Amino acid sequence: MDGLQAFPLKAPAIEIVDLSTGHASDDEEKREVVPDDASFRDDDSGEDDDYLSLYEDMLDGMPDRADWEDEPVDVCTVEESFAFRKRLRLVGEDQFITETIEAGKISAKKLCTAFGIRPPPLLEGQPDHKYYPLLGLGITRELTKRVKLPDYNTIDDAVELLEKSKNIIVLTGAGISTSLGIPDFRSKETGLYSQLQHLGLSDPQEVFDISIFREDPSIFYSVAKDILPSTRKFSPTHAFIKLLQDKGKLLTNFTQNIDDLESHAGILSEKLIQCHGSFATATCVECKYRVKGEEIYKDLKAGRVARCDRCIRTLRQVKPFGMKRKRSVNGISSSKKKRQSYEDSTDDEEYDIAVAGVMKPDITFFGEDLPERFHDRLVQHDRALVDLVLVIGTSLKVAPVSEVSGFLPAEIPQIYISREPCQHIDFDIDMLGECDTIVTELCRRAGWELQHEMVKENSIDVQLHEGYDSRYLFKIHPA
Repeated sequence: MDGLQAFPLKAPAIEIVDLSTGHASDDEEKREVVPDDASFRDDDSGEDDDYLSLYEDMLDGMPDRADWEDEPVDVCTVEESFAFRKRLRLVGEDQFITETIEAGKISAKKLCTAFGIRPPPLLEGQPDHKYYPLLGLGITRELTKRVKLPDYNTIDDAVELLEKSKNIIVLTGAGISTSLGIPDFRSKETGLYSQLQHLGLSDPQEVFDISIFREDPSIFYSVAKDILPSTRKFSPTHAFIKLLQDKGKLLTNFTQNIDDLESHAGILSEKLIQCHGSFATATCVECKYRVKGEEIYKDLKAGRVARCDRCIRTLRQVKPFGMKRKRSVNGISSSKKKRQSYEDSTDDEEYDIAVAGVMKPDITFFGEDLPERFHDRLVQHDRALVDLVLVIGTSLKVAPVSEVSGFLPAEIPQIYISREPCQHIDFDIDMLGECDTIVTELCRRAGWELQHEMVKENSIDVQLHEGYDSRYLFKIHPA
């Protein structure tokens, strides 16, 4: 999904930018991507500059470290990465480069992995200095990222924040719905993308690429049934967000989910931003006629491309009586030939349907702008009011939503709740485990009653993650 037009949330690589205006800050000078020191800067770097925009694209949506396990990549361990990033912030960029690259302690290629950057295939076999621009981008992004607040470290701190906060932003992803049997997108074996390998696409995300949808909507429709919400039930985590709303604490729920379960849970429309849209409605790509999502569910479930009823009615009204389809020399109409790979209609309807607009569920595809409400709510309203951020059930891999954490005021505490840690953002408190389990325990400690049929009277074991001061593991204690 593309970034915003007037408000570039993506962190810049060349200069520090005031994200509320999109212009360079008055008190910040432009930061060069690569230090001036000759040992870290290739004197012949003109050709490297050509790669900078490509490198920036590589940093967006970078795969999780877990996805590198089966590849022959020499990577820094999680502990090494944490130490390198901490040292960078302590001594600054120039001294950090002196202590690492110039001292010969580590290669630029491997050091890239400390900042979550997998060495790209296009640089394989190149001399190490060819990795300097990419490393420079990683370092710049690290230095412009949010810094953890030292005052918030424990579960008690998290509970106290929940109790006293009045304007909480809750940013959610697919992890809050997996307990209902709805797959997330990026889990290595169970995620939707891993299940789409059979389509033969160069990247499973192409299923949600708007240019590919326009070229051949049958690709999306062939898998739509797998992501179509099959239930109106919502999870305990949805109920937790509703509880925050009932207590007058919810500022906004920014959800990346397209299942519309937040609405079913009772989150008010004025407090809900569906960043990536939902299946609640669908729109014709030609005439922009909008219908309730349920009207195309039959086609979605059948894997059949849904056509616009209004387009079909209009075609039938204007088509001259007795008009025949233009046929090619082999007797097959050009329209039919173009779409025969994904049409399934009767002969009587063939002409009308072949030229009628395709109905597209109102979910945001890659290549489409996010709803204007996302930008307006975040920039013009929430940024000035928020006093706590909860990020729940998302790996924050898709921009611009992934950049929200760094855009909000640095002094606002942020808590992360998910199965796996988020490696590229430093939250104040990390709580790892099943989202439902974690929010249930938080409510218990706060003395709040979380009402949901899936909430059981289980003992939940909470342990501090070894090697960390503010990361915790939550597990249901076996009976």
